[in-house]
Amino acid sequence: MSVKIIECPRDAMQGMDPFIPAEKKAAYINQLLKVGFDTIDFGSFVSPKAIPQLRDTAEVLSMLNLENAKSKLLAIVANTRGAQDACNFEEIDYLGYPFSISETFQLRNTNATIDQSLSRVEEMQSLCVQNKKKMVVYISMAFGNPYGDPWSGQLAAEWTEKLTKDLGIEIIALADTVGVSNGDNITELFSTLIPAFPKVEIGAHLHTLPEDAKTKAKLAYDSGCRRFDAALKGYGGCPMAEDDLVGNMATELLIDALSGVDQLSIDEKQFIEAMMLAGSTFPS
Repeated sequence: MSVKIIECPRDAMQGMDPFIPAEKKAAYINQLLKVGFDTIDFGSFVSPKAIPQLRDTAEVLSMLNLENAKSKLLAIVANTRGAQDACNFEEIDYLGYPFSISETFQLRNTNATIDQSLSRVEEMQSLCVQNKKKMVVYISMAFGNPYGDPWSGQLAAEWTEKLTKDLGIEIIALADTVGVSNGDNITELFSTLIPAFPKVEIGAHLHTLPEDAKTKAKLAYDSGCRRFDAALKGYGGCPMAEDDLVGNMATELLIDALSGVDQLSIDEKQFIEAMMLAGSTFPS
């Protein structure tokens, strides 16, 4: 299985201020669509009060040039209503839901308990099946949390089993929302879960400091991971964490870390164009 890169302009933009106009968002995403990424995490159907930067996701979608694009589209949702809204758009292939194994963060991020979130995932999975879409569940705080909530690799494994075997989720992304992953827990989780769930696609969504990005990417790869979320220049982070934001894994650092070990299917010329456009798209 070759490496899949999920480029995440949604995650890069969501906490930014001032507002980026829809035309500017769409122009940037249209350039990303030329690069050859497996998937573009392009927007979200959540409360505009919670994430005002992404209140125009439907408008942005209407401006995307998908005619010759090989990349698939993913939208984040936070509840069943958002999933219903996203399912109205045939262009969207994946719905993503952040399922935290930290009760504190689940309440902060989606205003729901873990039990309530489990019910939401069940409802959203049903909607995805009905509308020929796939659900991606992010196990956020998979590598630990800063809130003092219980954590262990075993806990992450138990939730992976529940989500995949009980609810039929086929894609899980282990998410380090606040940058607490390290060599030990990255190696432990991926090398344990990937063989244990051979029919499940298990990816990495690692927020990280730039100086640690390449090492973490290579450790995940060496432990069997072939699906990576990233954002050009490491922009973004989760505004709901309410801590010092740790940016996304920078796509260029991910590519550099993995370019010698696997085929990435990236158009280098279009990638350079996207890097240049990122500089003028995001507020400095």
